[in-house]
Amino acid sequence: MAHASGPAMENLTPADFVHPKSRVHFKIYATDDKVWLSFERPGDTDVSGKRELLYFIGSGRRGRSYLFAVDGFLFESPVNWYTNRHVWDMAPAYGNATEIPMNLPAFTSCLDCHVSGMQPPSPGTENRYPNPPFSFAGVTCERCHGPGAAHTKGGAIVNPAKLDPARRDAVCMQCHLEGRAAIERAGRHIYEYQPGEQLSDYIRYFVFAEQKRPGLGAVSQFEALAQSVCKIKSGDAMSCTSCHDPHYEPAAAERASFYRDKCLACHGAKFGATHQGGRGDCTACHMPSSLSLDVAHTEVTDHRILRRPNSNPPVLEDLNSQISLPRLVRFPEAQKTDEDMRDLALAWESLIESGMTAAGPETERLLRLANEKSPNDPALLSALGYTYQKKGELDRAREMYEKALAIDPTLIDAATNLGVIEANRGQLREAVRLWADAFRRAPAQSRIGMNIARVYCEAGQPAKAREYVSRVLEFNPDLREAKSLLHYLNGSPPTCKD
Repeated sequence: MAHASGPAMENLTPADFVHPKSRVHFKIYATDDKVWLSFERPGDTDVSGKRELLYFIGSGRRGRSYLFAVDGFLFESPVNWYTNRHVWDMAPAYGNATEIPMNLPAFTSCLDCHVSGMQPPSPGTENRYPNPPFSFAGVTCERCHGPGAAHTKGGAIVNPAKLDPARRDAVCMQCHLEGRAAIERAGRHIYEYQPGEQLSDYIRYFVFAEQKRPGLGAVSQFEALAQSVCKIKSGDAMSCTSCHDPHYEPAAAERASFYRDKCLACHGAKFGATHQGGRGDCTACHMPSSLSLDVAHTEVTDHRILRRPNSNPPVLEDLNSQISLPRLVRFPEAQKTDEDMRDLALAWESLIESGMTAAGPETERLLRLANEKSPNDPALLSALGYTYQKKGELDRAREMYEKALAIDPTLIDAATNLGVIEANRGQLREAVRLWADAFRRAPAQSRIGMNIARVYCEAGQPAKAREYVSRVLEFNPDLREAKSLLHYLNGSPPTCKD
């Protein structure tokens, strides 16, 4: 954990490869005490450049990525190193991309679990952090033990082992649980959580009840462990630290015996001596590794600790084809409260955005109920506005967006979507006002900049249109529609054809 991040120059793994789908040649190299990512597509002068890599993210056990900055905004490299396969390839989910994604924001959800003392991004932005964006590289003591200033003067500090089970488990859960959906509480952020507090005061996780995931994700260890017979029978007596020592990582040659001793602490040496002829590696049979569902080229250890692991490859389920929707519940299980309606509604809404369109009617029902209970929650208002907008109920959508922005003017999606409604009703000045403010705070969202460029182009202001297209390409240099529009804007005379 101590090596989960740091200066890019540390433990640098050079790269030199061509991504077949995009035909882009990537290189990562060091020169003059700096690390660079270069990219070039032969025959395409528009796609050629480099970025200075500032930090690495990832210990290297599974893989590693890098961060770079453009105009103060922090981004993830479009290419990653995958340790299991010893290959460089595109970032997760972009293996088939034909346009290289140079505009992947470094979100707090990723950064906070790999660094220490993360500085929150500037208000209203997704990824504009102070410089430096964090105080210490890697995961330091305070990640698990909380603020240590008083402890350095002889005061107390949090000992996770002495916390009640829920607070103890939260220390690991903050970074090792993803669930089907994770919803931050109103007015809270998970990066504000401190060990010893209730994690559920900051974020709520949701999973499908009575439905096992067909495979494992890179951060699903906590959810998988909860399904294991070991955990079910042991209850709160078992936690992550029953097997893992946060302060010690056994060497590869010692790993089998180290974890075998953890198993025999419960199952007994007598059982171990006779079980399977006393073979020394329990995890090889009961915790096998398999390919991750969400990160390419990466293997994940099965924390379900199955008695007889299924050797057949899992078949992915199409949740949109099911007759009835699965039941979405909080994880870990907790007593229901009125506040759950808000988080449950937003959880379903996030699943729709990830492709589960069959949940539309249920999501709208829950959003309406939640809005009745919490009529001034900007996240609910924005989500409900988007639901109405997709149905063509534009007056209701505009009302929801306007209410949301009156409460929280920094909502980027609400401003962007309201701008679309205003533009379609001929209110172009108001649309550009909304878009320009959102694009200033989120310049990596290319669609916003392109909307503004098109309005200015159609209004006969090619210089302003060119300004916004150029800003889009500064962050997203391989966006085909932006390159095409700029080509026509640079013509004589300038045109809007793309």
